[in-house]
Amino acid sequence: MDLDEIKLILDLMREHDLAEFELERESGKVRLRKHSQNPQFVAAAPVAPHLAYAPAASAPPPALVGGGESVLTAASEDVDLAIIKAPIVGTFYRSSEPGARAFAEVGDQVRKGQVLCIIEAMKLMNEINAECDGEVVKCYVENGQAVQYGERLFAVKPA
Repeated sequence: MDLDEIKLILDLMREHDLAEFELERESGKVRLRKHSQNPQFVAAAPVAPHLAYAPAASAPPPALVGGGESVLTAASEDVDLAIIKAPIVGTFYRSSEPGARAFAEVGDQVRKGQVLCIIEAMKLMNEINAECDGEVVKCYVENGQAVQYGERLFAVKPA
């Protein structure tokens, strides 16, 4: 992809008021994300064809994940918090069934490997586990809400 193509994409983003644009080709991947008035440019190496689809997200750029594990990173607003992010696109559920107690509530102490929520993707229920021991201090997503890859789910204060 050359500079003229990128400029054309930026013009289209402005014209259609898009916050993010991602294009993947065999030669590589380009993601443009607008924060305030400045677009962010992210270029990545080519990926395997089965990983080719990555929908637009409103969260920060996700880290690469292997084996269906959730992503654990330090929160930008508080270095003492660990952020559990969605490893897949789907529907977020706080409990195993409607009316049941949530797997984790704000203020709960959780153990590494404990189920925090479920993300339903293509009729499969995927358990998302805690990556460390600690206290749940924030849940970023409402029950039944669609989540994108890399979107923040929980903030955990490590023990």
